[in-house]
Amino acid sequence: MTRIDRIMKAMEEQGLSQMLVADPVSVFYMTGIQVDPGERFYGMLLKKSGEHVLFLNRLFTIPEGTGFEKVWYSDTDPVMDYVKEHVDASEVLGVDKDLKARFLLPLMEGKETNKFVNASRAVDLTRGIKDTEEQEKMRAASAINDQAMERLYGLVKEGTTEKEIADQLLGIYQELGAEDFSFQPIVSFGANAADPHHMPDDTVLRLGDAVLFDVGCVRNQYCSDMTRTFYYGEASEKNREIYELVRRANEAAIAKIKPGVPLCELDRTARAIITEAGYGENFNHRLGHFIGLSEHEFGDVSLANDRAAEPGMIFSIEPGIYLAGETGVRIEDLVLVTEEGAEVLNLYPKTLKIIDEK
Repeated sequence: MTRIDRIMKAMEEQGLSQMLVADPVSVFYMTGIQVDPGERFYGMLLKKSGEHVLFLNRLFTIPEGTGFEKVWYSDTDPVMDYVKEHVDASEVLGVDKDLKARFLLPLMEGKETNKFVNASRAVDLTRGIKDTEEQEKMRAASAINDQAMERLYGLVKEGTTEKEIADQLLGIYQELGAEDFSFQPIVSFGANAADPHHMPDDTVLRLGDAVLFDVGCVRNQYCSDMTRTFYYGEASEKNREIYELVRRANEAAIAKIKPGVPLCELDRTARAIITEAGYGENFNHRLGHFIGLSEHEFGDVSLANDRAAEPGMIFSIEPGIYLAGETGVRIEDLVLVTEEGAEVLNLYPKTLKIIDEK
């Protein structure tokens, strides 16, 4: 079954015979056609008949022989009128959450269409189950991330700054065969590690500091994401305690993964370990997020999500403890749900590593 077939099946389950998909990443997922539309309209109309339609600005360049009907328009053309001509006004039209209001509102004007619904879940839930090809690409991206983490580890020395290390990462990724970052790298020293989204600055590394790397690359369109926390030169007893708590939480949640287990149970498992040790309020985010063509995809691993794990899902497991003004620890892995349990995609060690003074 093709990806479009799977999406059409999900649409049918929602009672829909047509859907307008405006997210360029989702169109790429379905077609292999990559377009960055900028401010211009770009979309694909999925139809129960199988006569799917691509709407394209004449500035866009796509391969020949796509197998889809193509409707071309110029900047001065009323493109949404063209869309209306292909929509069955007697049927509900599903739209995705990325369709901008300036395109949606003209589509809603008049009596051309009976009703609109947000049908994003038909695409989002389908993208959330990775096929065999996607799984292999995710493995490859994570393998590069493992190698990059080892390179970063080797760059740590007293007197260097967060930014000096972060500025070298893109070159490392490209040398290893990746194309780009999947997100801007997080490099945090000392108390900066207590900010989960700290961006690298001119903070200078000092003896005893936490060294937190949260990094990811894009390889063949697919993303990786991993966090490891080290200490430079030495680690206090308290720092060792919180590190081991986070590692236990990470490993306990991963051990619980198998088809049918609610995703909220994974969060609950990790959070209980940290809470029972007295640091519950210092674990201030969800346990994980889905990932694939985008670094954060629809779906998460949180107390609010009771969806059951299914084979083919790939998401992060990333518990953390953050002590403001002191230190922070996060350990993040990407995991693939298998028929029997889980496969961890990144294999960089999680045992506490003290970086030798240099």
